[in-house]
Amino acid sequence: MRPLKTLQKLYDEESQVVITEKGSPPRALFYGENFLLEDLPVGTRVIFPRPPLAGVPNVKAAIRWAINHPEGMEPLHALLRPGMKLTCVIDDISVPLPPMATPDVRQSILEVVLELCADSGVDDVHLVIANALHRRMTEGEMRRMVGQKIHDAFYPDRYYNHDAEDPDGMVELERTPCGTHVVAVNRRVAESDLVVYVNVNFVPMNGGHKSMGTGVTNYAGLRAHHNPKTIRSSESYMEPSRSELYRRNERIGKAIDKHLKVFHIETSLNNRMFGPGVDFLHKKEEDYTEGDRLKFQGMRYALSKLPRAAARKVLNSIPAPYDVTGVFAGATEPTHAKTLEKSWQQYVVPVQGQSDIVIFPIPFISPYSVNSILNPLLVQVMGLGYFFNLNRGVPLVKKGGVLILTHPAFDEFDPVQHPSYIEFFNRVLPETRDAVQIEQKYEREFAENPSYVHLYRKGNAYHGVHPLYMWYWGENGRQHVGKVILAGGENNHVPALLGWDRTDTLTEAIEEARGFMGRSASISLLRIAPTVMVDVK
Repeated sequence: MRPLKTLQKLYDEESQVVITEKGSPPRALFYGENFLLEDLPVGTRVIFPRPPLAGVPNVKAAIRWAINHPEGMEPLHALLRPGMKLTCVIDDISVPLPPMATPDVRQSILEVVLELCADSGVDDVHLVIANALHRRMTEGEMRRMVGQKIHDAFYPDRYYNHDAEDPDGMVELERTPCGTHVVAVNRRVAESDLVVYVNVNFVPMNGGHKSMGTGVTNYAGLRAHHNPKTIRSSESYMEPSRSELYRRNERIGKAIDKHLKVFHIETSLNNRMFGPGVDFLHKKEEDYTEGDRLKFQGMRYALSKLPRAAARKVLNSIPAPYDVTGVFAGATEPTHAKTLEKSWQQYVVPVQGQSDIVIFPIPFISPYSVNSILNPLLVQVMGLGYFFNLNRGVPLVKKGGVLILTHPAFDEFDPVQHPSYIEFFNRVLPETRDAVQIEQKYEREFAENPSYVHLYRKGNAYHGVHPLYMWYWGENGRQHVGKVILAGGENNHVPALLGWDRTDTLTEAIEEARGFMGRSASISLLRIAPTVMVDVK
């Protein structure tokens, strides 16, 4: 007999990949604010997420252990002294997706850290949300993230959003002679004796040097890596060794660590995205019970009868019961190395070989549409940016292959959160889809537009340059694939502006893709969500 360890290893790896046969059940696929139920061609490889890892038994105990046994630094209590200036920098609402059930792990970390600060006589403490050029979080979102007690004690004077456009609120730490490389951070952060970064690591791209280098900088600081050249040079956002994005963030992060004392607290989550009532979405369709099928059909029917805005509100209101699987603290690089190990353990599924055709079901939410609308640019960034890069090694789709996205791709934008997206989509894309040309011709205009700057600073709008970054974010996907087909698009002009083909159904999309790649083309479906990454051998 094989040793038990070997049998377990084979089961763990092989059970997440199912090859479609004649008797295989139809697949439940995200389709914006609803679902499709689709029969796939025989031979289609369906890649499922790993089951959720077990959470730590006691989150507060894990936090205390981590800050008392940090990686490459003294314990946190040894760094605190009476009268010092301390700033906690906190990941914003863009992670995790959907927002986690309360108490949020950021609240748990802050409760431990702030209690330790009080015991150590540290009174000058600020909490700064690392929103970079993302929208400002609302007061209600801020309260939910840290809990009522912390919110009441610190908001609004000592708990606030980072403002990348405050002329007096930024400090340059370094600048190259030609000005192309700027290291700038929030003034309060720069003037602190100690910075504690509170991280939620939703995917391997989060955390590490990216936390400080991106979260509390400004437009000048982001230009070093939020550009088409960097994106094209990144083979995967999720694997540091193959990511130019990571390398540039690393250079900036090391410069920040040279000037500031930063104590990172990073957390990893499992992929328990769906709670009671919808937890059948974690299962393979082969494992559905009769009750699961009835619940799925009932949910699908109810969502189809609701107005889109109401369906969106319902879906956004369902929190995810994530479990914390690890807490690590200390210096930037050794701490993040531990977090990466835990993330890959949860997300990575080994698969053999690339496919000619890959299907990505696009859900209702993205990092940039929490409590808002997944507009066409965000559909694009989910498919060609994030999902395309959910790999280690090489992409799941072959060079020149076909991506099929399932989403209605309605022409609908949120004027409060995404005002500059509307202008970009209707003015810039009709002229060109070339990312380099867009960068050269339009980037500074959108970044410096006074109306967009005002809405970013005083409202809840993403920065004026943000839609350009979203376009750049899909650049390596666009350069890699030969064709993108939108299955189930409800209009023609949205996919046309994005440079995609459109079909009414997934079956028609597969037929078109086979016509492009050949009748014997291999097909893979990446069953997202929950979150899954592939390690393509």
